[in-house]
Amino acid sequence: MTGTGTLMRSLHKRLALALFAAAVVGVLVGTALVGGVGTASGAVLPPGNAVQQWDKIAEDTVVGSGAFQNEGLIYMGYVSSAMYRAVSPGERRGQSPDAAVVEAAYATLSRYFPAQAATLDALHAEALAAIPDSQAKVVGMRYGALAAAKEIAERGGDGLQTPIGSTSPFPTRPAGPGVWRLTPGAYLPPQTPWVANVRPFILNSAAQFLPPPPASLQSQQWVDAFNEIEAHGSNTNPSTAETTTARFWTANVIRQYNRLARDVATAKGTDLVQTARLMAMVNTVGADAQISCMYAKYHYLFWRPVTSIDPTSVTDDGFGPVAGFDDGNPATAEQPGWRPLIATPNHPEYPAAHGSITSAEAEVFSEFLGTDAIDLDVHGFDPASPAGNLDATRHFDTAAELRAEIVNARVWAGVHYRFSGIAGANLGREVAQYDLAHAFDPSGAAG
Repeated sequence: MTGTGTLMRSLHKRLALALFAAAVVGVLVGTALVGGVGTASGAVLPPGNAVQQWDKIAEDTVVGSGAFQNEGLIYMGYVSSAMYRAVSPGERRGQSPDAAVVEAAYATLSRYFPAQAATLDALHAEALAAIPDSQAKVVGMRYGALAAAKEIAERGGDGLQTPIGSTSPFPTRPAGPGVWRLTPGAYLPPQTPWVANVRPFILNSAAQFLPPPPASLQSQQWVDAFNEIEAHGSNTNPSTAETTTARFWTANVIRQYNRLARDVATAKGTDLVQTARLMAMVNTVGADAQISCMYAKYHYLFWRPVTSIDPTSVTDDGFGPVAGFDDGNPATAEQPGWRPLIATPNHPEYPAAHGSITSAEAEVFSEFLGTDAIDLDVHGFDPASPAGNLDATRHFDTAAELRAEIVNARVWAGVHYRFSGIAGANLGREVAQYDLAHAFDPSGAAG
């Protein structure tokens, strides 16, 4: 223990000296150099405190990389965890917390997104230039760098697969009724099945809260779910209320819930530590929910509505030239040519990923606000605005309302049976309750 402590103190001292030397060089060269970097790149810091700024920078970096939402949440978990580490009470000895946050986020993003170096370097320079030069700034940079290094080291070998958007082998089953097939149309490779095998941030394992199996094809639950989505989830659904709700929830969940977290932090006037705590809760709990959900999806390999309702749509999907199958249930009526309102994602059906992430985040905000009466405005997709927008707003008085709407929305989108949405919502809530009970001390202590 003594030898390790001495070594760490020595390393800390050398790093502090190096950072101090770098800071001195920056001062000697002049502020114009820092300003010039930012101006040349066109990079502008987002509004808010340092955590809000770098959460938005992380969001833009991750989403801009083309990452799928489930893998993107893992990267967001890395960054938000590093920021939270950097300002936890045990790491705040004589430091500038702003400098610690900037350095932690910058170092983490730079490690995973080297192609964004120019933009990140410019934003880093601008952020540091806004913090008065002092020993506290140097100490803050040191602890921020150490927090990032610790996070990166701890997540090493966690199952992350690169490059962004890559697929991987996954378990398969013989073709037959109820078995997932590649999505008709493009028959794209499965979306990031490797996420199912990523080590969770807080959970013991991805299988910790594995949902029960999906509905039997001979059950009344299956008949009810099949008939409901056939009637309400098609691209010919005349209900404006249902289709508008479905389209609202096609927004990128990374953008939705990180924006909501920043809005909550602003509205509540949270300090830097509590803002970092909230961002870490949103992103690590969200990542654990998606890891668990992807594990369950590839465990059960249940078929999507587009395949069950129109079994003739699948003839050659890359699994082999095997004709589609109907469910063998006389109480359901297949409909050749049926298509969902929203294009079906290229991964298995059960449980619903949007249900799991939204339910997990509902629990996060309930915990952070201290009530299920969350009283929140959530931003989502407006069909009248450009692609990728968050121009529409929907208000939710309670966490239960939010959970109920996401289940409905995915049915009306034609991409999930109701029992899949409910299973996803239950999974997300269980994951969140476990994670929140085992980390994120309200005092700000990292867990």
